[in-house]
Amino acid sequence: MDFGLTCFLTEDTVDPVELGTMAEQRGFESLLLPEHTHIPSERVSVFPGGDLPDTYSRIWDPFVAGAMIAARTERLRVGTAICLVAEHDPIVLAKEIASLDRLSGGRFLFGVGAGWNLEEVANHGVDPVSRFAVIHERVEAMRAIWSEETASYKGDHVGFEAIWCRPKPAQQPGPPVLVGGNGPRALERVLAYGDEWLPICLWEMDDVIARIGELKRRAAAADRVVGVSAYLPPEEAPELERLAAAGAHRAVFMLPSAPRPEVEAQLDALVRLRQEFTGSA
Repeated sequence: MDFGLTCFLTEDTVDPVELGTMAEQRGFESLLLPEHTHIPSERVSVFPGGDLPDTYSRIWDPFVAGAMIAARTERLRVGTAICLVAEHDPIVLAKEIASLDRLSGGRFLFGVGAGWNLEEVANHGVDPVSRFAVIHERVEAMRAIWSEETASYKGDHVGFEAIWCRPKPAQQPGPPVLVGGNGPRALERVLAYGDEWLPICLWEMDDVIARIGELKRRAAAADRVVGVSAYLPPEEAPELERLAAAGAHRAVFMLPSAPRPEVEAQLDALVRLRQEFTGSA
């Protein structure tokens, strides 16, 4: 199982390029950056993790930071965990991702999700109630742009006729789409428009393990191969072994939003965990 990373990076934390370089030097497979375009100063939406850290309103744009990281690394995969697709124009986002994927040599991973902050989505002109349907159509439309020379798409929320949009991504028919979320319809969404499931393992490990099995069965019945990237898994080798045995091929660990010394110490701790997991000294 590959070890990946995520981190809420701001102007007060370790620099994105420094983190990418340190991660690649230590053999981590990927660095997936979160997204919030903004945080409304007044909201009803409840943050699922308790009090909302102020880093959520201060993080770098994941595509700008990801491009800088990709430019200074050679093997590290870069991407989003997660991109709030409902907050983007799909044609612009398709070009942005295709450009990053091609310039990085095919290293982009596209983690997508709806997010918990309904007021944030509404500020982008999207009805929060319809955000899952909007994401579905926008991802499908982007796939058409990435894979077709002359692309068209018609849906309830997205529509365009016969457009040319290059560059095309290095990865064809497009970068892997990792669908985040643990809700009751999460597996349905993965099978509808995703290549992988990106479940949060922090609170619901046993449930995630069971649902990975369900996803694998449903994918096989549909003659599909669907991956699983475990997001925020327990930092314990036996639990990682459970995830790997269930079918997860990547574990994505959260780093502290902190200056370089603290982040570097956590990277080294994760290296030791990887050694324990793989059985190497």
